[in-house]
Amino acid sequence: MVNDFSQAEAVELCYENVNGSCVKTPYSPGPRAILYAILGLGAVLAVFGNLLVMIAILHFKQLHTPTNFLIASLACADFLVGVTVMPFSTVRSVESCWYFGESYCKFHTCFDTSFCFASLFHLCCISIDRYIAVTDPLTYPTKFTVSVSGICIVLSWFFSVTYSFSIFYTGANEEGIEELVVALTCVGGCQAPLNQNWVLLCFLLFFVPTVAMVFIYGKIFLVAKYQVRKIESTANQAQSSSESYKERVAKRERKAAKTLGIAMAAFLVSWLPYIIDAVIDAYMNFITPPYVYEILVWCVYYNSAMNPLIYAFFYPWFRKAIKLIVSGKVLRSDSSTINLFSEEPDTD
Repeated sequence: MVNDFSQAEAVELCYENVNGSCVKTPYSPGPRAILYAILGLGAVLAVFGNLLVMIAILHFKQLHTPTNFLIASLACADFLVGVTVMPFSTVRSVESCWYFGESYCKFHTCFDTSFCFASLFHLCCISIDRYIAVTDPLTYPTKFTVSVSGICIVLSWFFSVTYSFSIFYTGANEEGIEELVVALTCVGGCQAPLNQNWVLLCFLLFFVPTVAMVFIYGKIFLVAKYQVRKIESTANQAQSSSESYKERVAKRERKAAKTLGIAMAAFLVSWLPYIIDAVIDAYMNFITPPYVYEILVWCVYYNSAMNPLIYAFFYPWFRKAIKLIVSGKVLRSDSSTINLFSEEPDTD
């Protein structure tokens, strides 16, 4: 009896003087500081890393290509995750309480879903762009133009924002599971459970572009392998200048496809466990323990910080652009015309 009383007394609430308050997970100062540091680092990397990507692509004229505009828009989505979603989710995850009001809870959920699906749709467009670039590098500039890239960007944002706000802001996600939502709801919580119909649509919106990307990148690497063999077989033969140019272009496009393929793989590894868990939860009355859910969510969030690191590791031009931006040389009047590829090694 004494033990039961002491345990009840030790329970912390998000709002001590409010009936129906959520239970707060207690952490000692050390672990709490570590959690804030780890989760906060993800937000900082997502914000500043993607900001560097956007500045580099938009400032340097040499980077004004259809592919890079897609990458800049993708970086914008990840940047917005770092600004509007991750800081608030950090507090929610560490404190296990939502302190930012019911209205922003809805917006937070809408932003979360919108920007993450925008990333997925951008990656799908980029995979199509890379396929055309690798399979037909000479006519690629006339097929995938800046206008086509712009249309892809607009459609990616339109569908992701429309889908998110039509579900979560209107409350359509709760239709048919009202009793379960009431049971899960407490003051200081910010949950957005999906009913079975919407979670199925969510799964399809993830699954269809994912399968398309895997298929497209599979084709890309098959074509790239064929091109490498062809180049090796003709390495000791005399070639015309046009053939030599075609090989150089193909080599550059294969390298870009490889890097962006890695970005796509990182996205899938981050997202797939979360999507699978969301489907299971919808059909099993939300059985996932809170700490497991938080881990899966933060795997998705951290993906927003990964792309700039991938670009920095594989793209010498991006490393050079970062140096120019950080050093302040980007403020010079002629900085936009700097050649970022002058020291790039010609390797696969």
